[in-house]
Amino acid sequence: MWRGWCAVVKRKVRNCFHGPAINGILDEAHYREKFGVSNPNLKVLSQLKKCGTEMFVCGQNLAADKIDPKTLSPNVEIATDALIVLMTYQNNGYSLLSF
Repeated sequence: MWRGWCAVVKRKVRNCFHGPAINGILDEAHYREKFGVSNPNLKVLSQLKKCGTEMFVCGQNLAADKIDPKTLSPNVEIATDALIVLMTYQNNGYSLLSF
């Protein structure tokens, strides 16, 4: 059964953005400023959030690349470090799918 984008199954998904993937979670204004087009990811991020997906961004990357957290989608939480997120969830039984 499907409810919109959400499959009615017991799955918990967590995403952690770091490196160049951070560009994909920029808010509309800053994505458009940087790439000259609308951010195609914002609708998906919003739907994932509604389905219960927790999404994080690496705070170390933000600091190193001097990215203002206010320029990001509000659907993403700032984590101290991507590695901490990965280790924490892997220790709790989650599996890493790296793309």
